[in-house]
Amino acid sequence: MYKQILIFFQAKDDFLTQADQVIYTGMIDQFFDYQFGALEYRSLRFETEVLDQADFQGNAVINYTDAETPFTRIIEHKHFEGGKGHQTVITREYPENWNQTKEPYYPINDRLNNELYKKYAALSRTMPHVYFGGRLGQYKYLNMDQVIYAALTLAKNEFKKLGSLIKN
Repeated sequence: MYKQILIFFQAKDDFLTQADQVIYTGMIDQFFDYQFGALEYRSLRFETEVLDQADFQGNAVINYTDAETPFTRIIEHKHFEGGKGHQTVITREYPENWNQTKEPYYPINDRLNNELYKKYAALSRTMPHVYFGGRLGQYKYLNMDQVIYAALTLAKNEFKKLGSLIKN
């Protein structure tokens, strides 16, 4: 487990009682102490290489969807920043089974997990000051543009509420 997660759960009760609002983007089942059971997730493994060539693939990200390729994508980092130079850094991303020693990245959206998630979603509605967001909090496969849009929409709506409170 990661340090940030441990810190949150060490002080979870304090956060929930002291904060007017909490935005939680971790695993919803973990938030509720797995009281209905554990949801399943998929993890990733990354292998990074420094290559003695100026460019490897000409793009920041190329996805591989064929059954023969063991990794799902290659990321060439310099294309995010407009980097130049005689070397490049690439990262291959491999799908991996998840367990509690690994970081969860994606929900496993099958019938059993989705039914279990519905129980956690119902429980989350009893905590209106906690916003469950992102792939893990909403137990949905979301593209990052969808996650960012949802976060911006939430922030916009909360600022509107705050604005009406200040005016009154």
